[in-house]
This record gives sequence, structure tokens and C-alpha cells, in this order.
Amino acid sequence: MRPIKIIFMGTPEFAVPSLEILVNNDVNVVAVITAPDKPQGRGQKIVHSPVKACALEHNIPVLQPVNLKSSTFLEELKAYNADLQVVVAFRMLPEAVWNMPPLGTFNLHASLLPQYRGAAPINWAIINGETETGVTTFFLRHDIDTGSIIFQEKEPIHKHDNAGTLYERLMSCGAALVLKTVQAIASGEYSTTPQPEIGEIRHAPKIFKETCEISWNKSSEQVNNFVRGLSPYPGAWTTLAGKIFKVYKTSIVREVNRAQNPGEFFTDNKNYLYLKTQDGWISIDELQPEGKKRMTIQEFFRGNKL
Repeated sequence: MRPIKIIFMGTPEFAVPSLEILVNNDVNVVAVITAPDKPQGRGQKIVHSPVKACALEHNIPVLQPVNLKSSTFLEELKAYNADLQVVVAFRMLPEAVWNMPPLGTFNLHASLLPQYRGAAPINWAIINGETETGVTTFFLRHDIDTGSIIFQEKEPIHKHDNAGTLYERLMSCGAALVLKTVQAIASGEYSTTPQPEIGEIRHAPKIFKETCEISWNKSSEQVNNFVRGLSPYPGAWTTLAGKIFKVYKTSIVREVNRAQNPGEFFTDNKNYLYLKTQDGWISIDELQPEGKKRMTIQEFFRGNKL
């Protein structure tokens, strides 16, 4: 494997293990590109992105462009003379950026492409009841998430997984795949495969607050998957007794014989809260009232009634 110079691009926590594994395996990361610092919290304190914090620990130069098309940024980027660019959880790049290095620019995506192209592949795979997902490295091209595949690794989705537990596993196996991809490109011992043309492609669009409202007209399995796919972040929500609650954990209840309409509930105001779905019942196991912390349903009923 010949030594090559790499630019790493990423912002959130998901990208940090990928940067760490490259540095720890003596890959020459000459610079990191990440989002500008932002004020956060009540005090509006300026905070670095997780990737910037990692880069600074390893004394790697950091660029934080506001405009990826600006001539100043493009000149700075070109001056590093990188052979390859690695992108993990970063924003969409203009062609002037991804087409710059001679060995190209590859991206890590948290799905088995071509399925779940888009901003929220982990969430939507669980919401749609998939039993398997994975990670893919692919070369960037004009249309988002459509470039030729370099490597893929499969990862099962367990029935008790939520977006948080699956995120952790994909973050880890994604980092290993990034290292494998860099080493293969550096050695020249790899091939690429065009993304297959398949019948039904499921997409993974960005999730907004209105996306997260629970529809009780769906089946119990669909509702349970929906809650799992949005937990712990951003959180599914519903309205109960005129108040909004986030719902973090549910379970399917069997053999409840009550004639109620979808969205109606019954409870002993002590141990359980059941809501009617299109074909059965869902138990609300963990929730968060507006302005309060996340709690079990038993903790909620110690100070509240419905």
C-alpha cells in the first residue's frame, strides 16, 4: 500500500470513529473539513463539532467553510494536494470539491444502497420493519447516494433495536469499512459495482417534527416500529388528554378485549397505559410529558393521572 494523503469530511458523532480508526492506523489525514462552530444551549456557548474536537486532539488542521463553492475554500483545499477524500455524515458536496482529488471522493452511507438513499437511513429502516441493513462505501457522483459501490457490510436489525442501538453498531462497523476502503484504494486492489436497478427503492428523507406524530390508525406492529425508529432521537409523539407526550418505548399487547376506536386509551393510572391501534393495542412503556424528563409509565403515574 503506497502512502496517500487524505482529506476527511464529517461533522457529527457518527463520523468520529471513522476519523479515529484512520489516525490510529497511521493513515495520513492532512486536513479535516467540518461544519462551522455553533452556539448551543441556554448560554449559547460556542461549541465545536464532534469531528473538529477529534481533529484538534490529533493536531490535524481543520477547515470550516460556510460556502463550499467559495474560491477561497477551493484554493485552500487544493493546496493540501490530497490523493483521496473521505466523507462521513457531511453535507452535499459540489462537483468542484468531490472531483478534485485524483483517486476520487468516497462516502460512507448507513444502509445497503440503493435502498434507503437520503438523510435518515437508520430511522427509516426500523420504521419500515426491516430485519437487515448495513453500511456502504461508494464513490460520489452528481445524484445523491447513487455512485458506484466499493464495499458493503450487512448488519441485522433485532426486534428490540431502536434507532440509538442500531446507530451505535453501524457507527462502529462503518468505521471499519472506511479503513478497509482507504486501504483498498491505496493499494489499487479493489473494484466498483454500479448500484443495481431494483424494483422498489425505499427512500430515507429527512425527518421533521410533523413526521414524528404517531398514527394510531396503523397496525400495532407498524406503531411499535415507528416508535423504535425514532427513539431516542428525535422521538415519536402523540396527544393524550389534550397534552403532547413524546413516546420512547412501546410494546404490543395481546388479548385485550375492549371495543374502542384507534387512538383511544385505557389505564389503571398506576401500572399501564394502553392505546388502541387499527388491529390491537400498544402499551406505552416510556414517555416524556412536555417540559419534563423521560420516564417509565409507572414513574409518570406516581405524580400524574390521565
